[in-house]
Amino acid sequence: MVVIRLARGGAKARPFFNIVVADKRTRRDGRFIERIGFYNPIATASEESIRIAQDRLTYWKGVGAQTSPTVDRLIDQVAKKAA
Repeated sequence: MVVIRLARGGAKARPFFNIVVADKRTRRDGRFIERIGFYNPIATASEESIRIAQDRLTYWKGVGAQTSPTVDRLIDQVAKKAA
Protein backbone atom coordinates (compact mmCIF):
# COMPACT_ATOMS: atom_id res chain seq x y z
CA MET A 1 0.00 0.00 0.00
CA VAL A 2 1.14 3.55 -0.70
CA VAL A 3 0.99 6.08 2.14
CA ILE A 4 1.51 9.81 2.46
CA ARG A 5 3.50 10.42 5.64
CA LEU A 6 6.23 12.47 7.28
CA ALA A 7 9.94 11.69 6.95
CA ARG A 8 12.10 13.33 9.60
CA GLY A 9 15.13 15.42 8.76
CA GLY A 10 17.01 18.22 10.42
CA ALA A 11 19.32 18.03 13.41
CA LYS A 12 18.92 16.95 17.00
CA ALA A 13 16.40 19.24 18.75
CA ARG A 14 15.73 21.01 15.38
CA PRO A 15 13.20 18.81 13.57
CA PHE A 16 12.23 19.27 9.93
CA PHE A 17 9.82 16.95 8.16
CA ASN A 18 9.34 16.18 4.49
CA ILE A 19 5.87 15.10 3.40
CA VAL A 20 6.52 12.09 1.21
CA VAL A 21 4.66 9.41 -0.73
CA ALA A 22 6.16 6.03 0.16
CA ASP A 23 5.48 2.33 0.28
CA LYS A 24 4.09 1.38 3.69
CA ARG A 25 6.77 -1.28 4.16
CA THR A 26 9.73 1.10 3.94
CA ARG A 27 11.36 2.77 6.93
CA ARG A 28 10.18 6.19 8.09
CA ASP A 29 13.26 7.99 6.74
CA GLY A 30 14.02 5.48 4.00
CA ARG A 31 13.25 5.34 0.32
CA PHE A 32 10.22 7.25 -0.95
CA ILE A 33 8.41 7.66 -4.26
CA GLU A 34 7.89 11.42 -4.28
CA ARG A 35 8.35 14.42 -1.99
CA ILE A 36 5.21 16.56 -2.09
CA GLY A 37 5.91 19.12 0.64
CA PHE A 38 7.47 19.96 3.96
CA TYR A 39 6.59 20.84 7.55
CA ASN A 40 8.81 22.95 9.78
CA PRO A 41 7.37 22.87 13.33
CA ILE A 42 9.84 25.45 14.70
CA ALA A 43 9.49 28.02 11.93
CA THR A 44 9.45 31.65 13.02
CA ALA A 45 6.70 34.06 12.03
CA SER A 46 8.61 35.21 8.95
CA GLU A 47 9.31 31.68 7.68
CA GLU A 48 6.96 29.32 5.88
CA SER A 49 6.03 26.40 8.13
CA ILE A 50 3.98 24.15 5.83
CA ARG A 51 3.96 23.69 2.07
CA ILE A 52 2.03 20.96 0.26
CA ALA A 53 1.74 20.55 -3.51
CA GLN A 54 -2.06 20.27 -3.73
CA ASP A 55 -2.07 18.92 -7.29
CA ARG A 56 0.23 16.03 -6.37
CA LEU A 57 -1.72 15.38 -3.16
CA THR A 58 -5.00 15.04 -5.05
CA TYR A 59 -3.31 12.83 -7.65
CA TRP A 60 -1.93 10.40 -5.06
CA LYS A 61 -5.20 10.31 -3.11
CA GLY A 62 -6.98 9.66 -6.42
CA VAL A 63 -4.89 6.58 -7.13
CA GLY A 64 -5.49 5.17 -3.64
CA ALA A 65 -2.76 6.48 -1.35
CA GLN A 66 -3.72 6.71 2.33
CA THR A 67 -2.67 9.64 4.50
CA SER A 68 -1.31 9.31 8.01
CA PRO A 69 -3.28 10.99 10.83
CA THR A 70 -0.57 13.63 11.23
CA VAL A 71 -0.60 14.49 7.54
CA ASP A 72 -4.41 14.72 7.70
CA ARG A 73 -4.05 17.27 10.50
CA LEU A 74 -1.49 19.28 8.48
CA ILE A 75 -3.74 19.26 5.40
CA ASP A 76 -6.56 20.66 7.54
CA GLN A 77 -4.20 23.38 8.82
CA VAL A 78 -3.27 24.39 5.28
CA ALA A 79 -6.95 24.46 4.25
CA LYS A 80 -7.85 26.70 7.22
CA LYS A 81 -4.95 29.04 6.48
CA ALA A 82 -5.96 29.33 2.82
CA ALA A 83 -9.61 30.07 3.63
